[in-house]
Amino acid sequence: MSYPRARIGRARALLAGLAAGLLVLTAACDSPEPAGAAGQQGPATAVLDNLDPAPLTPPPTPALPATVRSFDGADVTVTDASRIVAADRYGTLAQTVYALGLGENLVGRSTAASFPAVAHLPNVTGGNGALNVESILALRPSVFLTDTTSAAPAVREQLRATGITVVYFDPQRSMDGVVPMIEAVAGALGVPERGQQLAQRTQDEIAAASAAVPAQEPPLRIAFLYLRSSAITMLAGPGSGADALIAALGARDAGQEAGVTEPFTAITSEAMIAAAPDVLLVMTDGMKSVGGVDGILQIPGIAQTPAGRNKRIVDMSDSVVLSFGPNTGRVITALSDAIYGHTGA
Repeated sequence: MSYPRARIGRARALLAGLAAGLLVLTAACDSPEPAGAAGQQGPATAVLDNLDPAPLTPPPTPALPATVRSFDGADVTVTDASRIVAADRYGTLAQTVYALGLGENLVGRSTAASFPAVAHLPNVTGGNGALNVESILALRPSVFLTDTTSAAPAVREQLRATGITVVYFDPQRSMDGVVPMIEAVAGALGVPERGQQLAQRTQDEIAAASAAVPAQEPPLRIAFLYLRSSAITMLAGPGSGADALIAALGARDAGQEAGVTEPFTAITSEAMIAAAPDVLLVMTDGMKSVGGVDGILQIPGIAQTPAGRNKRIVDMSDSVVLSFGPNTGRVITALSDAIYGHTGA
């Protein structure tokens, strides 16, 4: 069978066009993504290789008595650090005691201090995070470490009446507060030199992790959401701690840029759409409480954001993400890997 030359010519032209298209597609696949488009797409979990803080060794010998200024304004003298109960809403105090090398002295913890090395210890906080004075007394602590938010005024009065040695710490968690917190805990336990050592190690790890974050142009807009069932959905802003973490990740805080002025503000459709985050950062248990990724997308306004459309949601363990303690450098590295792809740091 013979074919008209015109049809043969058209067929050859079509084949040539397909070949050219394949070459363009191959080149596009081999070309690197633009910097702003690089990194995680879709949901991801930021994971630490070990949730336990790395303890300094050997265990130190506290030089006691030590008199320190408690955050409630009182001068407190600690005479014995053999039985330590450390309880706060972020688990930072227990992490710090453990990292100082005094993990064997811990006899009680808070719900938030759930890292494996202390998970077997009695919990002195209830389901709502409130301190249980009876549980604390039952452990016969030689010193109780907490903060002025975890211990409500009525609880402080109860503790004062028991005669337990209590040292209160700053309840705020921030990047700038990491070193002062470590040094304050170490001072109260009579190991100030060990505190300086841990503070320097932590500071160096934070600096190295921040330096390893890939540069993005333009920087990503990240929003931190605090979620506790569909009844509590909050967008983080200045002073939340999340703002400093987002800055360390080389990104812009979408909440602040949308005009949020409080540490946490109830989410509205208007606020989320105005924030227009590229990435949503959430706590793992908080995400589970709203029904996972699909549940987050049902929160007003989120589906209309770039992060919502791309399901670009990063979750991390509640016990570490905002703890701002000895694990902070590793937290930054894990989040960077989840957001941008493995950095090799």
